[in-house]
Amino acid sequence: MAKRIKRNRGKQQSSKQHPMLFDETNYKLLGLGVALIFVGFLAMYIENEVKGVISLYISPIIIMAGFIEIVYAIMRKPEGSKSTNEPTA
Repeated sequence: MAKRIKRNRGKQQSSKQHPMLFDETNYKLLGLGVALIFVGFLAMYIENEVKGVISLYISPIIIMAGFIEIVYAIMRKPEGSKSTNEPTA
């Protein structure tokens, strides 16, 4: 009688630990960006004028700063991570 071989298809556990994509600082920066966008729209809503200074000039700057902050938080690498392009010695 032939021996049966147990195969773990799809259940293989690799010994490599994958680092987290974002660290605590990235999440704080993302939260700050969302808060800036919220504050910008809130200021625009509170003034409630079409040709007001806050609605035309200040709020769009705050909203754009929020979007730039979110892009920076996504693109920022955690400090302990290695680049994939670095040669290993």
